[in-house]
Amino acid sequence: MDKWFTVDQIDKDTYSISEYCHWEETHCYLLNGSERSLLIDTGLGICNIYDEVVKLTDRPVTAVATHIHWDHIGGHKYFPDFYAHEEELDWLSGKFPLSIQTVRDMVADRCELPESYDVSRYEIFQGKPSGILYGGEKLDIGGRVIEACHTPGHSPGHMCFWEPAP
Repeated sequence: MDKWFTVDQIDKDTYSISEYCHWEETHCYLLNGSERSLLIDTGLGICNIYDEVVKLTDRPVTAVATHIHWDHIGGHKYFPDFYAHEEELDWLSGKFPLSIQTVRDMVADRCELPESYDVSRYEIFQGKPSGILYGGEKLDIGGRVIEACHTPGHSPGHMCFWEPAP
C-alpha cells in the first residue's frame, strides 16, 4: 500500500479525502471558507488525516461527523475543535455499543493496512466536543454557511450537512 488517502478536488474550495484501502471506504469532505474550514468526517484514524488537510487549507479547522461510528471519527484525535450530535455524546465517553475487539476485527477485515500498523492497538476515539449539535445549526465558515441537519436512522445522532447553491 503506497498511500492511504486519495484526495479529489470537487471545486476550488471543496475536497473529498477518501480511504479506499479499507472496505468501509470512508469519504471525508473538506469545505474551505474564507475564515475557517469544516472537515466532515475524519475516517478511521489509522493514518493522520491532518497531514492531508494542512496541504489543502491554512485556515483553522473544525471537524464534524455524519455520525459517531469508529470509521467516521478516528481522525478526530488530530482536531481538538470538533462538534458532535447530542444523541451520541455517550459514545465519545466509553459507551460505544460495540466492543473494542469487534471494532478491531472490522478494522482488519478486508483491509490493506500499512505495514507498520498494529491493529491490536486500534482505539475508538474518545473526547469531549467543543460544540454540541442538535440539528438546524448554521455553521458559518466565511462566505459559506453549512446547515447541520439531524437525520437519525443509521445512528441516533446521524447528521447531514447542507449548503445552499450560491
